[in-house]
Amino acid sequence: MLFKARKFFSIAKPTGTSNQMLRQFWYGPSAQMNVHLKGRDLLTLQNYTADELKYLLWMASDLKQRIKHKGEYLPLMQGKSLAMIFEKRSTRTRLSAETGFALLGGHPSFLTTQDIHLGTNESLTDTARVLSSMTNAILARVYKHNDLDLMTKEATIPIINGLSDLYHPLQILADYLTLQEHYGGLNGLTVTWIGDGNNVLHSIMMSAAKLGMHLRIATPKGFEPDLRITEITEQYSKEYGTKLLLTTDPFEAADSANVLVTDTWISMGQEEEKKERLKAFQGYQITMQMAKSAASNWTFLHCLPRKPEEVDDEVFYSPRSLVFQEAENRKWTIMAVMVSLLTDYSPQLQKPTF
Repeated sequence: MLFKARKFFSIAKPTGTSNQMLRQFWYGPSAQMNVHLKGRDLLTLQNYTADELKYLLWMASDLKQRIKHKGEYLPLMQGKSLAMIFEKRSTRTRLSAETGFALLGGHPSFLTTQDIHLGTNESLTDTARVLSSMTNAILARVYKHNDLDLMTKEATIPIINGLSDLYHPLQILADYLTLQEHYGGLNGLTVTWIGDGNNVLHSIMMSAAKLGMHLRIATPKGFEPDLRITEITEQYSKEYGTKLLLTTDPFEAADSANVLVTDTWISMGQEEEKKERLKAFQGYQITMQMAKSAASNWTFLHCLPRKPEEVDDEVFYSPRSLVFQEAENRKWTIMAVMVSLLTDYSPQLQKPTF
């Protein structure tokens, strides 16, 4: 396996080196960060330390640089397969996982509830055990986060959360890579969330403070983030010395923000609540007027798909908007997760400053 991977590299093998030096040449300067993620699950960023989050972002930068910019072929997933369970439709998550895994030489298998007997004629327990015998990892996009918890107990291979009702960790890693590329670092940035207290926000709350980012959250009354997650976020803020604000006033939250973030107000499964939600979120549309009090270098993020009531065209299509770079980076961060959980490869790119 290692031999096959080596022969695709477009760089010459060094001569007269020790085994340790050879390993660093092929797999990267792993000694720079003592992080070992192989075999882990990724259900929530709560379970990942600051160093582990930085490592995933470092890995994403490395893969993007080597594959996209240098044109190298890294068949790190050669001989491996990925089961992709999708209860919910998707554009970015599906494409990033499917094309990313294939680009690394692996075989992705896309499975909907129409393709397998998930939870109907076959239990989650049995599905997890069967897929564990045939694939190397499972990426699941589900309605209930509890289903992911059950799969991790029954599977013997890594489980990756492609989205659940509670968290969306892959999206937030893409957001952080985008901000890292734009600002040159994350520490000290103020991120403002304006919108629903949903799974995307929960993933930001479980990770922002670990990377030194201040967080300001504006949600309408009755649409606040999960109370248990809020309590953990408050603890993180104290532990890492960052600032946290929760308010119902989006203009207050936007004040001095480096990053303005929003998401859909009506997620899949909430269509019946549309009328009520649109009424509750009046005044929450991100506009240039709202951004007037933001920091001079403010930018805008949205995980897509976007609706005009969430952010107007002037902001969404402006040079301040990083949404399409953010969408592409979903691919590189999901590749970084898969490489980190399934291989011994370490980044060769110099570690970024976070």
